[in-house]
Amino acid sequence: MRIFLDNCTSPVLASTLHGFVQHLGHSAEHIKDLPCGRSAPDVVWIEYLAATDDDWLVITGDLRIQRNPAERRAFRNAGLKGLVLANAYQSTPMHQQVSFFLWRWPDVEDLIRITRAPFLFEMPMARKSRLRSLPL
Repeated sequence: MRIFLDNCTSPVLASTLHGFVQHLGHSAEHIKDLPCGRSAPDVVWIEYLAATDDDWLVITGDLRIQRNPAERRAFRNAGLKGLVLANAYQSTPMHQQVSFFLWRWPDVEDLIRITRAPFLFEMPMARKSRLRSLPL
């Protein structure tokens, strides 16, 4: 699986997550490192991910993917899996964001194993809170 992190997330989260998952045969990549580039609109990077035919998990801090009809349709048509980080991530120091995300990684793996794409879930900033399904 390839993990994609968009502009609403930090490259630090991407590189840390990559280090954590690469031994599992996965990779994590920030949008800045992909050919579509950091300035690509959401629909463009969604189309890029779909064109690769790889198994992608999208991590974003932007709920517009779920609210904007064009982005929502593109995400659904691409058959992507997605996690939206709750707003609390934006105001949390980076080391705590990364630590919390890695703490929840087993929950993410379980979700991916039992849920068929396309899907979008919100990851709350609470250790005992469940991942919340978002309409797609």
